[in-house]
Amino acid sequence: MITNILKNPRITEKASNNAEQNVYTFDVSPSANKTEISKAVFAFYKIKPVKVNVLPVPHKKTFSRGKKGVRGGGKKAFVYFKKGDKIEFI
Repeated sequence: MITNILKNPRITEKASNNAEQNVYTFDVSPSANKTEISKAVFAFYKIKPVKVNVLPVPHKKTFSRGKKGVRGGGKKAFVYFKKGDKIEFI
């Protein structure tokens, strides 16, 4: 289902620097592939991506307040648009 593909946009310093070059970063479902991500972006934002790159985000070990744990990993996608296409995140 298209609504379960995109989780949320990744809003970090690096991602906002890439947005100036029309490259946007999203957290996506671990089972999503490039074509599904491209269709989901088009469905939500009505802009057709030029290219989609996908890479895994590794799990990280954490230690907080005397407790050990694991911060969840997942998958992120870099979505490239044509020059002049923009997405506004509020």
